[in-house]
Amino acid sequence: MRLKLVFLFLICSVTIFSQSEFHLVNPTKKVVVSFKLINNLIFIPVNVNGEELTFLLDTGVEQTILFSLDDKNEVKLFEVEKLKLKGLGSREAIDSYKSSRNKVAVKNFFDLNHEIYVILDQEINFSSQVGIPVNGILGYNFFKNHIVEINYDKRKIIIYDHQNQNVYARLQRKFVKDSITIEDNKPYYISNIKSDGRMLPSKLLIDTGNSDAVWIFTSKTDKIKVPEKNIEDFLGRGFSGNVYGKRGRIDSYEFGRKTFSLPLVTFPDSASVKSVSFVPNRVGSVGSGVISRFTVVFDYQNNAIYTKPNSKIKEPFHFNMSGIEVEHAGLEWVKEIDNADIKIYTSVKDEKIQSNLKIHFELKPVFKIASVRTGSEAEKSGLKIGDKILKINKHISHDFSIERINELLKSEPGKIIEIEVDRNNKTYTFTFQLKEII
Repeated sequence: MRLKLVFLFLICSVTIFSQSEFHLVNPTKKVVVSFKLINNLIFIPVNVNGEELTFLLDTGVEQTILFSLDDKNEVKLFEVEKLKLKGLGSREAIDSYKSSRNKVAVKNFFDLNHEIYVILDQEINFSSQVGIPVNGILGYNFFKNHIVEINYDKRKIIIYDHQNQNVYARLQRKFVKDSITIEDNKPYYISNIKSDGRMLPSKLLIDTGNSDAVWIFTSKTDKIKVPEKNIEDFLGRGFSGNVYGKRGRIDSYEFGRKTFSLPLVTFPDSASVKSVSFVPNRVGSVGSGVISRFTVVFDYQNNAIYTKPNSKIKEPFHFNMSGIEVEHAGLEWVKEIDNADIKIYTSVKDEKIQSNLKIHFELKPVFKIASVRTGSEAEKSGLKIGDKILKINKHISHDFSIERINELLKSEPGKIIEIEVDRNNKTYTFTFQLKEII
C-alpha cells in the first residue's frame, strides 16, 4: 500500500506551542513497554494521532520520522511545511515534510505537541529487511527528559521519571556508570579502540538504530586503518540511498567496562557519508551489535549511561558469511492440508478407519534474494538477485522469519547451506559452505 497521509494545514497567527516533550501520565510510576528485537534492532508500538503504528527506537536520530504506512490506511498530521533531509547514502537531500502539534503516545508515555518529519519517497522503507511493517523512527525526544532502561534479554523498555531516587540507588548497586555527552541531540561515548597494537580513545555515537557492532569513518581519523583482511559489502540503506563499505576485524574494543576481542568493524565508504554532519572529533558509532549485549540505561539529563552485561556478553561476533541479503517480498496464499485428525470406528464385524482431511489457506511470507556479495560463497554457487527462496536446508521457507534466516547465515563456519529457489518459474538448488573469511 502506498503512503497515504491526511495533511491538516492549520493557520495559527498568535498561538505559540511548546517544544516536543514526552510526559508520564503518573510520574511516580514507571511505564513498561514490550518490544520486538529483530537483527538487534528495537521496534515498539507507537500511537500517532489515534493510529497504532510500529517505530524503530533509535538513539542515533534526532527527529521523529514517518516513512511508511504499508499496513495502515491513513494518519492525520497537523501543521505541515516542506523541507529537505539528508542522511547516510550517496544521494542528495530528499524532499520531506515537517508536521507539528501531533499527539504521540507509547502506552502511558505521551507527547501532545510532537514534531514528525514525513518522507514520501517509497524507497525509504526497510520493512522488507526486518520482515514486519515498520512505519517510522523515534529518536531523541523519547530519551531526553526521562530515565530509559532497555532490557534486551526480557525485550522490555522501562521508563522512569528522572527524579526517581530509588532508580538511581538500584543503578549504583547493580550497574556500571559511564559519562556521555549529548551533542546535536544524540549521545556520544569515549571508547578505547585497539588497532594495529595501538590503544586509541575514540569518540563514538551510541546508535541503537545501527545493527552492526562498530562503525569507523576513515575520513575522520588516520589512526584506525581498514584491516588488510576485509570484504567489500552492502551495509544497508540510509535516507540518501544505499550504503556500501568494508568489513574487517580490529584487535579489541571497549564498552561498558568490557573488552571485546576481534570485534567486527564496518568502514563505510566516503560517498555514503558525504551528506552526514559530524560533531567535532567523532570517528564512528557503536551499534546494537554491542549495545544489545547489555541491559543499558540512558540518563540524558545527567549525561550518563549505565550498563550491565546480559546473557549475550560472551557471544562471538559473526557476520553474514553467505554473502546474500534476504528480503521479505510480501505474502502469498498457501494451501495447508491437515490429515492428522484420524477417527477409528469399530464394529463387531470390521474396523473402519476414516481420515478427515482439513484443507485451508493461509497467508505466508515470501523471501527473495536482495543482494549478492561479489566473490561470496553464495555467488560462486550460482545464486542471483531476485531468486525466490522456496526451501532452506530442506525446510519450507514459509516457516522461517527474516531473523531466523539471518541467524542461519551468521552461524558457525563450516555449516552447509542448501537453498532451493524459483527463478523464472524454474526450480534450482544451490549449495555452499559458510566460511570465516575475515
